Amino acid sequence: MFTRKLFLFLLVGFAFHQPLKSQQISRQELVFLTQEWKGERFPDGRPKVPDNILKRMKSVSVEEAWAVMKNAGYGYQVAEGWQVINPDSVLVGRAVTATFMPARPDVWKAIDDRGKAAGKRGQNTWPVDLLVKGDVYVADQFGAHKNGPTIGDNVGNAIYAKTGNGIVYDGALRDVEGLKEIGGFTSYYTSYDPSYHNPPGDLNTMIIGINQPTRIRNVTVMPGDVVLGKMGVVTFIPAQLAEKVVKTSEIVRLRDMFGHLRLREGKYTAGQIDAKWSDEIEKDFSKWLNDHINELPVPKEQIQELLKERTW
Repeated sequence: MFTRKLFLFLLVGFAFHQPLKSQQISRQELVFLTQEWKGERFPDGRPKVPDNILKRMKSVSVEEAWAVMKNAGYGYQVAEGWQVINPDSVLVGRAVTATFMPARPDVWKAIDDRGKAAGKRGQNTWPVDLLVKGDVYVADQFGAHKNGPTIGDNVGNAIYAKTGNGIVYDGALRDVEGLKEIGGFTSYYTSYDPSYHNPPGDLNTMIIGINQPTRIRNVTVMPGDVVLGKMGVVTFIPAQLAEKVVKTSEIVRLRDMFGHLRLREGKYTAGQIDAKWSDEIEKDFSKWLNDHINELPVPKEQIQELLKERTW
C-alpha cells in the first residue's frame, strides 16, 4: 500500500538526488512529471496556464470541476476541512508547492547551510522568493501546530505583494488577525497558533521540497496545478484539464440558465429538460444563445466559440 511514509521517502529522494538549489526540483524533472501539459511554461518548467483561463475559472463551481476531473480519472483532487480567511471570496491561481517536515538538527543544518551558500536565509521564505502574480502558495506543513507556524503577517504580506493571492497551508498560521487585514488574502489553513517558527528545536520544521509533488490532505498537488478555492473547499485542477474544466462549466451554466427559463415559462416539462435534449430543444437553445449573446454571464467571444465547437 502507498503509505505516507513511502510518499515522504520518495519526496526526500527527489530533494537530495536531483541537482537542486535550495530544495527546488530541476526543470528537466518537473517537465517530465508534467508531460501531459503541452502549453507555455515558466523558466523553471512549471506549467503556465493562461491568465484568461484563470480569470474564467473563478466562475467554475466545485461540482463542475470535480465532474470533469473524475471523468478524466482524477478522483482525489478535492481537499476539505479548512479554516478560511475571506470565506466569501474565491481563490484561483497556479500552484507553487512547498513540503516541510519536522526538523532534526543534522538534516536541518545541511539544508540551511546549502541555502546560505546560495545567499538565502530563513527556510520558510525560500518558496516565497519564487512567487509571481497569479500564483498560489501551497504548503504541506504536515498539520504542524505549536512551534510550527512559518507564516505570519510579515510573510503573508510578502506573499500577497508578489501574487495578489492567498495561500493553501496545511498547518498553523500565526498573526491571523493581521493576515485578515490584507484585503485580498483569501486563504485556506488548518489551524491557528501564536507560536513562531524558530528551528531547529521543539516541533519546528525544515523545508524538504520546493515545486515538487506534494500532498495536501488526500490530494497529490503538482506545481502549476490550478487552485480553485471556494465554499470552504479547495480543488486542485491539473494544468492540462484547466481549459476543459472552464469550457465545460460555461456550457453547463448557459444550459442551466436556458433550461430554468423555459421551465418557468412552462414551455418544456422537467422531464424534457432533465433528459437528453431533443433536436427541437437544442435548436431553441442555439437561437436563445444568439438572441442574448450580449446579455449572458459568459463573454460573447466564448459563446461564439462554444457555438462553433458544439458537439451536443
